[in-house]
Amino acid sequence: MNIDPGLPTCLAMHAPSAAAISALLYPHAEVVLHDLSTGKIAALWNAFSGRTAATDSLIEDGLDGMAEGACVLGPYEKTGADGRRLKSVSAVLRNNEGHAVGLLCINLDVSRIDDAVRLLAAFAGTPEPRPPALFSRDWREEINAALHAWLKVRGLALSALKRPDRVALVAALEEQGLFKTRNAVDHLASLIGTSRASIYNYLSAAREGAA
Repeated sequence: MNIDPGLPTCLAMHAPSAAAISALLYPHAEVVLHDLSTGKIAALWNAFSGRTAATDSLIEDGLDGMAEGACVLGPYEKTGADGRRLKSVSAVLRNNEGHAVGLLCINLDVSRIDDAVRLLAAFAGTPEPRPPALFSRDWREEINAALHAWLKVRGLALSALKRPDRVALVAALEEQGLFKTRNAVDHLASLIGTSRASIYNYLSAAREGAA
């Protein structure tokens, strides 16, 4: 914590909130109180940017002219001195007359999240197409893929399918020729949690609807 001894009362009242935010997000967030009357930083918590209290805020004038309802600026993106990506948000602090007197800024270091996303993408991604020799006869994979593609297009959940949905699903799978394999009905029944007889009933209903 780094606080200017001359911190104005109108800003000092926000210091406990700033300290609480810093404690919750430590060590990943820097919290800064800016004094707009002096153009200086009034206080910092977890100051990983290297700044200190009483240094220039480098904030342009004009916040006082913002609409009274404009209380929060952002979130917006910043770049740290070491190149890491920061996600920031600023709250405009006003006095009793509604004039902007300060800013409470939170700079959240999201570089580790970016690293985690890249790591997960590297493991979860499939950079090369599937080898045809391994999948050309895998009818189970074809049914699995067709089923979930059908659900995704319609925004449906497998567990919430009603009878008309199941009939439409079976009709779509039959149209793709996915019931030509002897055990396809059993496999689909296990996927959607129903019986073999029910799948045949859906097939019959689908065929009658198409007739």
